[in-house]
Amino acid sequence: MLKHAATRLLQLMLMLVVLSMITFILMKLAPGDPVRTILKADEGAVTEEDQREVREKLGLDMPLYQQYGVWLAGVAQLDLGKSYTTNRDVWHLLIERLPATVRLMAGSVLALIIIALPLGMLAAKFQNRLPDHISRMFALLGSSMPSFWLGLLLIYLFSYKLNWLPMMGGGTIAHLILPSITLGFVMAPEYIRLLRAGLLDTLSQEYIRAARARGIAEWRILFRHALQAALLPVVSIMGMSMGALMAGSVVTESLFGWPGLGSMAMEAITQRNYPVIQGYILLTGLFIGLANWMSDIGLGLLDPRIRHGKGQGL
Repeated sequence: MLKHAATRLLQLMLMLVVLSMITFILMKLAPGDPVRTILKADEGAVTEEDQREVREKLGLDMPLYQQYGVWLAGVAQLDLGKSYTTNRDVWHLLIERLPATVRLMAGSVLALIIIALPLGMLAAKFQNRLPDHISRMFALLGSSMPSFWLGLLLIYLFSYKLNWLPMMGGGTIAHLILPSITLGFVMAPEYIRLLRAGLLDTLSQEYIRAARARGIAEWRILFRHALQAALLPVVSIMGMSMGALMAGSVVTESLFGWPGLGSMAMEAITQRNYPVIQGYILLTGLFIGLANWMSDIGLGLLDPRIRHGKGQGL
């Protein structure tokens, strides 16, 4: 188990290097000039000399491979460069915005659990009956609904019409509710289907029938025996879902004015703020990689075959 965890950590480091290279190249190929954005060339006359001075100051006059080498050397020293617009350290900007995004993701996962767990269990318990049909309709609705549209509906209903919750901003639990529901709702359908399928498979196993024959209460069989085995595929995709969660947070944070990494990334993209974009993607890749690594550890805790080294191929 320890060897498997160490191997995955090494793979994570290599993945981050490759990700940073691809991102660096794609940013340079993207249309737009950060120098003209910094100098606000669209608002007034900017001379070629002004652009050349700024380009030299930022190191944008160097060859691409040299720019990447300088940036990578800085990363090795935990220096992600400075923002083009504010001249602040990118690392400090990321750390400043990270707690808000972590709170949003935690709230989204909580909303996902509150939605998916009971619906998945009811669908499996009452297969092909009304609760199962309702659960599947809910999953179909959630999977076909864009997050920004759901967010707008929630804002219109709970903020504009009922005035129960704040429309935008952050800082309180009330501000966290609507964006958390938005992200959790659109992710819940996949987990409902997985949990339902896992429970149906587990409840048909021989040891479950033997437990029923011994007179063990149905709720105890469902929660103590069947649920643990059914959670294996759910936990296995939890790490991969972090990518979708981080991607969804960009739209959701921008929609609700949540002061997290996602809204900062959107601002950086519109401003061609390369150091902030690169730092955000690197931090996001690290977060997703660690989530997958922790997912592997969680699988080992739930499945003894993995814990004792028999599930290395998983």
